[in-house]
Amino acid sequence: MNFVLQKTLELILMIGLGLLLQKKIASQDLKGVKVLILSVALPATIFVALLKIELNGTLLVFPLVALTFNLLMLLATKYFLTASLHKEEKSKKRTLMMLLPSTAPGLSCFPFIVAYLGDDTLALAALADIGNKIFVLILLYMLAMHWYRKNAIIEKPVSSKSKLKGLFISLVNEPINMVILVGLFMLGFGLNLSSLPAFFQNSALSIKDLMTPLVLLFIGMAVRINSGEFKLILSMLFRRMGLAFLLSGLFTFAISALTPAMILLLVVFPQSACSFWPFAHMNAIQSMDEKDAQPNPTFDVNFGLNILACSLPFSTLLIIGIFSFSEFFIDPLTLLGLGASILAISFAPDILKSKSFMMERERKIAKVTAKKKSRMTITEGKYESSESKKMNEAKAI
Repeated sequence: MNFVLQKTLELILMIGLGLLLQKKIASQDLKGVKVLILSVALPATIFVALLKIELNGTLLVFPLVALTFNLLMLLATKYFLTASLHKEEKSKKRTLMMLLPSTAPGLSCFPFIVAYLGDDTLALAALADIGNKIFVLILLYMLAMHWYRKNAIIEKPVSSKSKLKGLFISLVNEPINMVILVGLFMLGFGLNLSSLPAFFQNSALSIKDLMTPLVLLFIGMAVRINSGEFKLILSMLFRRMGLAFLLSGLFTFAISALTPAMILLLVVFPQSACSFWPFAHMNAIQSMDEKDAQPNPTFDVNFGLNILACSLPFSTLLIIGIFSFSEFFIDPLTLLGLGASILAISFAPDILKSKSFMMERERKIAKVTAKKKSRMTITEGKYESSESKKMNEAKAI
């Protein structure tokens, strides 16, 4: 069996097993699985990934390109992709802004890169992922904390010193943040994973291997998607895909003399599934909201989980399609045209809905105006008949 197809079926099978376990797993058990992921498997994965980084100044362009893509997607999500959401749906909009700009190439993209493009291109993709990690682990956490502070109901004024103290405590309480600090500290002194004792390396690698199956099983066990929400999520994923094609086309124009393999890397990397790490930040903020008895949660965590569940198979099938028709996707003009077309199609239902709403509104206004005119005509007729009656009576006298 083809390696790529086999890898795809493995990922889908794990989510399917999670779906089968839904009736056997209580909500309390799900919380335990979530704690295991966020406090053990995910920190180990981040720790190993950080210590595998080799700092090289000439290769900084790859993480910079990935980070630029993340930031552009964040701005587009805020001002463009979520424009059709109601103003009252602030928690859903924040959730989309956390997830849509993020990517999880290790889970949804790297297996296909190594299968189609080889180990050399995979190494460059791993370097690009450094910029994505900076975005999802540090910048998105800072953004989530900013929204939490802005959304929190504070009865008494809080000093800047108290805010910084609270932020520091929340950072220390999260295992993920502690792992990042330790990893960056070790990198600063030139240490990497091989610098640690063998038993520690093996333990970290063994726990890291739990990450993918645990996340996929958790998504399958916890996902609950209704038809209305599924349409919204699918629409947002299509918009994300279209915008990613547009940005890939622009980057391809901007960076000259790219090989076909590099163009394909620029195309498939942004199409990776949404990352699980922003979900970890949202989950931490949700715990803080519950502790503060916040009536309006900062994020819609269940909605975020449903996005993750839909994003993985969506991106997997899309990346397989890109590699299967690779000659079609290495033309920058094709990428720009495809991106613009997908965006136009994804916004078409909203445009038609707004047009029908405006037409219905105009119809109602015309109906009300017609009623007012008919009332005025009847009133004028009654007035004229009463006046003529008075004149006839005056003549008779």
